[in-house]
Amino acid sequence: MSHLRPLSSPSNGVAFVAGANGITGHAIVEYLTRRPETEWSKIIITSRRPLNARFTDPRVEFIALDFLNSPASIVEQIKELCGDVTHAFFTSYIHNNDFSKLHEKNGPLFRNYLEAVDQACPKLQRVVLQTGGKHYGIQFREMTSPLVEEMPRYDGPESIFYYEQEDDMFAIQKRRQTWSYNIIRPMAIIGYASQYIGINEALPIAQYFLICRELGVPPKWPGTLSSYLRVENQSYAPGVADLTVWAATQDCCKDEAFNHVNGDVVVWKFLWHLLADYFKVPLGSSEPTETTEPMDMLEWAKDKRPVWESIVVKNGGDPDAFQLDSFALMNWYITPSVMKSPFISTVRKARSLGWTHYDDTYDTWLETFKSYQNAGVLPAP
Repeated sequence: MSHLRPLSSPSNGVAFVAGANGITGHAIVEYLTRRPETEWSKIIITSRRPLNARFTDPRVEFIALDFLNSPASIVEQIKELCGDVTHAFFTSYIHNNDFSKLHEKNGPLFRNYLEAVDQACPKLQRVVLQTGGKHYGIQFREMTSPLVEEMPRYDGPESIFYYEQEDDMFAIQKRRQTWSYNIIRPMAIIGYASQYIGINEALPIAQYFLICRELGVPPKWPGTLSSYLRVENQSYAPGVADLTVWAATQDCCKDEAFNHVNGDVVVWKFLWHLLADYFKVPLGSSEPTETTEPMDMLEWAKDKRPVWESIVVKNGGDPDAFQLDSFALMNWYITPSVMKSPFISTVRKARSLGWTHYDDTYDTWLETFKSYQNAGVLPAP
C-alpha cells in the first residue's frame, strides 16, 4: 500500500463526489476523509437515492440529486453549497444488464451533471470521469493486445456510452477553458458499496458460497472450464480512489486518461479455492471439465431468498442484500459470452508519472467480505 502523499495542487480543496452510494464513490469519500483538512476542507457528496453509508467526518455534506433532471434545476440546487468546489469526481452509473441500453440514461446523467457543475462551480480546477474497461469494447470483441489508454476507440456497430460521456466533457471544457479533466478506467471493481444494486461482484458470490454451505452442497463453479482458468486483472475500489485523487491533484496528469488495475493478475480457479477456504465450504470434486455447461445464476437464485433469510436470522446480515439482478449479472462476469481469451489492462502510464499504489487482488476479495461483515450486510464469520 502507498503512503500518504501531499497534494501538488493548492490546499483547501473542496471535493464534489457524485455516486456516493456506489462502490467507487464510497471509496473516494472514505479516502478523502482520511486526508487532512489542510488538503480537503469540505467534501460534498451526492446520490440519487438517500445516503446509505454513514460518514462521521464533519467535512462531509450530503445533498440528494438526480442528474437526469435538467442542468438548470441542478444548478439551482447546488449553486450555494458548491460555490467553492475545486475538484468534481463523477462515479454515478445506472446499470442495465442489456448493455445496448446503457447509453440511454448514462449519457444524459453525466452531461447534465457536468453542465451544472460547470455553471455552479466558478473555482473548478479538475473534473474526473470514471468509465471502465468496457471503453475498449472488451464486451464486444476479442483483444489481441493489452489495454492501453492510447488505443483507438472501438469502431463497431454496438454503442459504448463512455464515448458520449467523453465527447460531452471535451465540448463543455472547450467552451469554458478554465478546468482540466481526468478519465479513470478501472477493470472489474471489487469493493464495498452501501447499496445492493448495480454491478457488484463480491456480494452475490459471497451469498452463493454461504447458501451452498447452508444447503450442504459444494459450491459448483458456475461457468465453463475456460472461464475457470481465465487470467485477468481487477480493480480494488480503495485503490481506484487512490489513483483518482492522485491524478486529480497532479499538474502532470492534466487532461489525461488512466487505466486502473491492482498491479497483479488473478486466476479464477485460484480465487474459487481461496473463497471456499474463507467461507469454510468444501468444494468436493466439483472441478469443471471440457464439457461443463455454464449455470444460469439467475435461475439458481430464484428460490434461494428464503435460504438467505434463514442464514441472516441465525448468523446476522441484511435480508435485503439478496438481489436477483446481482445474480443475473454473474452470468456475464463469470462466463462472458464473447471473450474467449484473456484481457489484461496495464497501468504503465500512471506508473511512468509516479503513481506507486499496489493491491494484492486475492487479499482485496477477503478485505471486501470483511467490510460487508463489519457493515452488518454479510453474517460475521
